[in-house]
Amino acid sequence: MATLLHIDSSLFPQEASVSRDVAASFRKTWEAEHPGGTVIYRDLADAPIPHLDGQAAAAGFVAPEDRTPEQAAAFALREELISELERADAVLIGAPMYNFTIPSTLKAWLDQVIVVGRTTGSDTPSAAGKPATVVASRGGGYGPGTPRESFEFVLTYLDKVLGEGGFKLDVEFIVPELTLAETTPGMEELIDLAKASRTQAHEAAESRAKALAANIAA
Repeated sequence: MATLLHIDSSLFPQEASVSRDVAASFRKTWEAEHPGGTVIYRDLADAPIPHLDGQAAAAGFVAPEDRTPEQAAAFALREELISELERADAVLIGAPMYNFTIPSTLKAWLDQVIVVGRTTGSDTPSAAGKPATVVASRGGGYGPGTPRESFEFVLTYLDKVLGEGGFKLDVEFIVPELTLAETTPGMEELIDLAKASRTQAHEAAESRAKALAANIAA
């Protein structure tokens, strides 16, 4: 059965979160294509992953058979999260921009999952080649040529850590922009563009889910 790893990191519920809403379109389409499949779901706002501590970090550099009981216990959560990534056929991540970068909860998940020599740091990381879709919503415009282009650290960072510089996943970004236009004074003239961006994001999510599902056996 096909397995999707779905991670949400928005602080807000779906009705108030564009990243959750667009990711939900992907998941709904995926599940329609794989009704008997499995979805591993992590809501990092509802159930935050603890920050990586020294004991768990050190355990990542020790062979499993050589770990102390304390190191083995500290590594248990990392093993659980890594195994979820490794057994998934596809990965879906909702990553809204907060203060120019990713939510701290998503960074905590990444810190737990990044293990040099296993998930990263080799020619063939354990999840290499898996398709990953990132819904990277943002309140303003940060694309090429915009005044705040240099403030964009979501795609810049995730492209490296999820892609060739880290897990070597096959990453595609879906980027609904201007999400604050309808609620922020001074952005009124951008409301139509914001609505169009959101519509395009939903369409891209549905198209991406359908295409990936067709290439992954049920």
